[in-house]
Amino acid sequence: MRPNTIKAEVMAGRPVAGAMVFEFFSPGMSAILANAGCRFAIYDMEHTGLGFETLKWLFATCRGLSIEPMVRVPRGEYPWIARALDLGARGVMVPMVESAEQAKAIVQACRYPPAGRRGAAFGFAQDDYAGGDVGEKVRAANARTMVLAQIETERGLEKVDEIAAVEGVDVLWVGHFDLSNFMGIPGRFDDPRFEQAMRRVAEVAKRHGKAAGFMATDRAWIERVRAMGYTMIAVGTDPGLFGAAVRGLVAQVAQGEGASR
Repeated sequence: MRPNTIKAEVMAGRPVAGAMVFEFFSPGMSAILANAGCRFAIYDMEHTGLGFETLKWLFATCRGLSIEPMVRVPRGEYPWIARALDLGARGVMVPMVESAEQAKAIVQACRYPPAGRRGAAFGFAQDDYAGGDVGEKVRAANARTMVLAQIETERGLEKVDEIAAVEGVDVLWVGHFDLSNFMGIPGRFDDPRFEQAMRRVAEVAKRHGKAAGFMATDRAWIERVRAMGYTMIAVGTDPGLFGAAVRGLVAQVAQGEGASR
């Protein structure tokens, strides 16, 4: 089984850039992101209509590319997690993790025995349909799988230290819109309470030897979270980046029209 090429870097606290994909589930997207320098792609199932059949196809488009396919599942439940891993996910992001017990169950779903309770399915997409020693496959799968626990509620923030202490949780990923909503300050990212929450997650992650992750939608966000210690960073959203690029060119056309009159 192919190893995860970014896990060691992420866990060492080195900056690793990638992307989250919400809308453009195209066969070329993986290559476009890889060519742009993204090291990982997280395909979103929580807020989109993305299903497992399309997810399997998207993961297949990552084969041979320098990009690690990951997924955000809708819930931290075994059927979502195990199936995504069987299809080839190298990492699983789980929303609204709020307790150590929940984090432990997520890790158990991601690991084969004796480390977890994941069911076996070899010779399929996750191991590129190849044969080989089952024991070695179990070891390789357990080693390469990344668990990204989203801290995005007031409950998760309260229990973040306990969640980070769970062995097998690799990344604490802040979902900033949800976190601000659950804190009662929706979208107020300049509020000192939100700033403190962001810093706390990064500090807790570092103390427990985990990484802190974030989806930064512009340069200002990237600079802000990098300064706090966030190192696994998804850049923008595909609809946002595409819309911004189109608006910029449309504005240039309009300026040119005015100048020609």
